[in-house]
Amino acid sequence: MKKITTIILGMALLLVFGACSKGGGSFKKTKSGLLYKVISDGKGELAKKGEFLKVHYTQKVERTGKGDSVLSTSLGGLPTYAAVDSVGPVYNPAEIFDQLRKGDSAVIVMLADSLLKKQGQLPPFIGKKDKLTLVLKVEDIFTSEDDVRNDQQALLEDKKAQEVKDIEKYLADNNIKAEKTEKGTFVEILAKGSGPAADSGKAVHVMYKGQTFDGTVFDTNLDTTFGHTDPFVLVIGGRGAIEGWDDGLRLFSKGGKGRLYIPSMLAYGPNPPQGAPFKAFDNLIFDVEVVDVTTPAPPAQPGSK
Repeated sequence: MKKITTIILGMALLLVFGACSKGGGSFKKTKSGLLYKVISDGKGELAKKGEFLKVHYTQKVERTGKGDSVLSTSLGGLPTYAAVDSVGPVYNPAEIFDQLRKGDSAVIVMLADSLLKKQGQLPPFIGKKDKLTLVLKVEDIFTSEDDVRNDQQALLEDKKAQEVKDIEKYLADNNIKAEKTEKGTFVEILAKGSGPAADSGKAVHVMYKGQTFDGTVFDTNLDTTFGHTDPFVLVIGGRGAIEGWDDGLRLFSKGGKGRLYIPSMLAYGPNPPQGAPFKAFDNLIFDVEVVDVTTPAPPAQPGSK
């Protein structure tokens, strides 16, 4: 479970930031010197120690003479969950969590020089004169981790269902015939293949090209563009690749060719690889060719040569 306990946090919706910046009175200061402002209707109970906030968030850095830039946001994605605890005067947004109610918004400002004094270092992209502004909106408050897990699972299922609908629309709009697996991968079979099947436990050797739905190619072994041209080998059922691959390749045999249309929740979901040219929750497309299906060698026994 994600917890908002570090300096660099994701932040609330940009619309929320605009609303918070225009009202709610002056900023207050915590014992550690953290500046904050809570926008509340005063209804409902305050969050208690041991409970969990469900929040949408956005964080931006205000750079002197260089303008502002958003570091992270949950806009267009899923909220996060933050534990309410007694953290003391530690110059951390968690200091004010027990002052929030369901429906509240908050603006929290951290000065980079104060962070440096408190923690001894700053991330390389933050200057000593910069400001970090965190905006969050409390969507709900939960009393237990079980409630958090249940809510999170429901959100993930809803997200996946919407992604499946988006892919179905794309396929219909482009007159593409694809088979949907039980898990939700869409497989366009151009040639099923006539060799050994890509069954559980088999090593599948794959040539591929990965791209986003807007056509941006982000990886391939079909040419030297990305510096690797050997087949990618994964053992079906061995979790050696994203779930959509393991799921979709099962429909092929050696010699098979086709295309996988994979919902983000069966790909990278909210955690794309660092530097990837696609965003969190981007659905992906892979052209695949199964060039071989083999039986993996058994693992070496201790003491064997």
